[in-house]
Parts: sequence; structure tokens; C-alpha cells
Amino acid sequence: MKWTKKVAVAALAAAMALTVAGCGGGDKKADQKVTLKMATALPSSHPLVKAMDVLKNKANEKSKGSVTIQIYPAGQLYNDKNMNDAIISGGIDMGLNTVGRWATIVPAMDIFDVPFIFPSYEKVDKAIDSGLGEKLGSELMKKGVRPLIWADYGFVQYANNKKLVKTPADFDGLKIRGYSKYSAETIKAMGASSVNMGSSEVYMGIQRGTIDGQTSGTTAMRDRKMYEVHKYLTVTNHASPEFIVAINEKSYSKLNADQKKALDAAAIEVRDMIRANAKAEDLKALADLKAKGMEVYEVPENELQAWRDATKPVWDLFIKENGKFGQELIDICVK
Repeated sequence: MKWTKKVAVAALAAAMALTVAGCGGGDKKADQKVTLKMATALPSSHPLVKAMDVLKNKANEKSKGSVTIQIYPAGQLYNDKNMNDAIISGGIDMGLNTVGRWATIVPAMDIFDVPFIFPSYEKVDKAIDSGLGEKLGSELMKKGVRPLIWADYGFVQYANNKKLVKTPADFDGLKIRGYSKYSAETIKAMGASSVNMGSSEVYMGIQRGTIDGQTSGTTAMRDRKMYEVHKYLTVTNHASPEFIVAINEKSYSKLNADQKKALDAAAIEVRDMIRANAKAEDLKALADLKAKGMEVYEVPENELQAWRDATKPVWDLFIKENGKFGQELIDICVK
């Protein structure tokens, strides 16, 4: 009799558990709210940070208010040099950082800094969509990091406060800040000295004479007010270092299925918006720098071959250091 009672009680308990699970009570993630913290070294006025505000709003809207992204710009939490380690360790959920910094984790990320590999904005996006993003993204996933957006930063240029650079030979004697290994190799290939420092240190470095100039995008130069310490700008469009909106995989896994779907959909929409605006943002920033008094030299197409020749050793170095995988990536980029 007692045994029969026990069986009945157990059966009733099991039935109740199934009923609760069927109503959603068994999924602890179903009604959860999640806050994701995002770091970036870019200032809040930069177009990519403004795009992150759009991502924040879209993710919140699509998740019906259950996903909140808190953005910490201008190196408030982490700078460009230590941010990626924080994303990998889970010290921060998300980050917006340049591939040049990710290359210390995945060396082949330096493909974006191989000089003159991309002749146009469209070629950058085509390469990413034709396998470049997938191949590099899979390497990043091995480190526990998921790329959400390959964000077009635009092309980088050279600025300094010593002289107007018109040819590679004009770099002789200059000290130029590079933001990555291969940006530094490109600087050295043209005869200048390369100095590695964080983006937040550049303004003061130029003021103090630690460096003479830098390679960076026109948007960042304008938003960081580099026109106050730079006199000359040379437009080369020699590299297009993407920024990656990356999320720690464990942070991503904490999202329920609907939240993942909402974040992924928001990311795609923001990626497309960034791509559509990248060239216009670069040109607007260039005009703003001219208006601020910078003397600008735009290298004409018929002079670019001298720059390609001077920096060809950087291509060779990339293939040497990255082997067959590096050659595969170059092949995708030049198709």
C-alpha cells in the first residue's frame, strides 16, 4: 500500500514538472534580461561609435527590451592594446577594436594592413563576404570570441608635423606611429622609424616630439583633434583595417535563442549601414581636416606604383609568416 502511494506521488510530481516545463518554467533563460558591456578606444563622436549606438537600440528593440548594451567609448574601460585580452578572458562582454590589435591573437588578421591590397571600399567588403571573414572568424572562434560585425573603418592615411610627404622617399628621418605590426612594417619599408603606442597616447606623443606623425583614418584624426598637432596629411588609401565588433562566446551563450536572433539581426543591419556610409564618412572627415588648416596631398593614381613598389616587401613578409593560409587570404582579396 505504501509502495503504491509512493508511486502515485512520484507520478504526480513528474506530471507537474512536465506541465511547468511546457509553460516555459523549465527554461531559465526564457524571460531573462541581459546587459552586455562593450568597450572601445574610439571617441564617442566617431562614426563607428555612433553606429554602436544604433546597434544598442536595434538589439534592444528586436529583443523586446531584454538585451541592453552599455557602451564605454574613449578607452574608459580598456584601451586598444588591452581590450582584446579582456574580451577573451570575459573581463568585458564585447569590444570594438581594430584588426591590427587582433593580429596579436590571430596573426593572419594582418591581411588588412598589407599595403595596397584593396583598391576600393567595395573590394574590402567583397573579400570579407567571399570567404575572408569566414576564415578569419573561425580562427577567432578558436579563442572563444565571436565576431558579430566586420565594420568598415575606411582607408588609412599618413599625417605628420614636419613636412608634406609626396613620395615614399620623403619618409626618410620621420618617426611615425603604427597601430599594428604590418602598419609598422609599411612605415619602415618607406624609410621612416616606426613607434608603437596606443591611440590615446598619440596626441601627447606628437606634442612632446616622441613621434612626428601617425598613420590613421581621417575620421579618427578629426575626432581626436589631431589637426591641432598635425600640419600635413598625405592621402594614400594604402590600407583598410577593419574594426571587429566581437563578443565573448560565453557571454553570447548566455543569451536565449530569441536574444541571439535579435542581436545577430541587429548586427547585420548595422554592418550594412556602416558599409553604405564608410566612403562618405572618410571624404567628409578629409574636408573637415582641410577646413581646420591641414595641408593635404592626395597621391594621384599615376604616382601610386612607386608606393606599391616601395612596400612590396611587406606582401612578401606576410606570405612568409603566414604560409599557405596567408596566400589563400591574399588570393581572396585580389580576386
